[in-house]
Amino acid sequence: MAQKTVLIIGGSRGIGAAASSLFYENGYQVGITYNKSKEAAQALCTAHPGMEAFFCDVESETSVQEAVAQMTATFGKIDVLINNAGIALMKLFTDTTSAEWERMFRVNVTGAYYACKAVLPQMIRRQSGRIINVSSMWGQTGASCEVAYSASKAAVIGFTKALAKEVGLSGITVNCVAPGVIDTDMNAALTEEDRAALCKETPLARIGSAREAAGAMLFLAGEHASFITGQVIAPNGGIVI
Repeated sequence: MAQKTVLIIGGSRGIGAAASSLFYENGYQVGITYNKSKEAAQALCTAHPGMEAFFCDVESETSVQEAVAQMTATFGKIDVLINNAGIALMKLFTDTTSAEWERMFRVNVTGAYYACKAVLPQMIRRQSGRIINVSSMWGQTGASCEVAYSASKAAVIGFTKALAKEVGLSGITVNCVAPGVIDTDMNAALTEEDRAALCKETPLARIGSAREAAGAMLFLAGEHASFITGQVIAPNGGIVI
């Protein structure tokens, strides 16, 4: 059986980096994209011989197309696409500028649209493929002072569900991972008091690891998830049910 390939958009840090390592360890040919984290991407590739890193600005359709073309030229095909690139914003809604709102959607939603649009033609030709989009528990429930972020991540869920219905006949599954509070750079600004409060709210009484969130992606990419599509898998410790 031919070795499977995965392209992880935003695969150089946090959950993306954990997914890059986990897929590599499980026999995948791995390509990752980076924007500002070139050194982190290069370090991952050095630690995992054969992994390749490609520059990609998800706000640019041309940049996404070029990254997909480079990945395809390097590995021959893309079996699994993971849309992990994202930004967050903690701010009162009334203080959120139009520019901040628009950029949130360009990165978190439109970037995933660009990537899917670039990868789907080859998946449709092969009648096979897996797409995994990354949302958040706040996309499921909404969060005070994170209206823009919550709205963009809710859009990712709707995008996932609709696309799954459209491409299912082509043998392609489209699912979403909606992590809870995960120990990444994005949550590094949390105070110890905030972390303790979140742990107390979580039935498993702790914050999750990036590798645990990545594990949900690996499952959705695997054969055991072949009849799962249009779903939201939520590694969140039970904080959102």
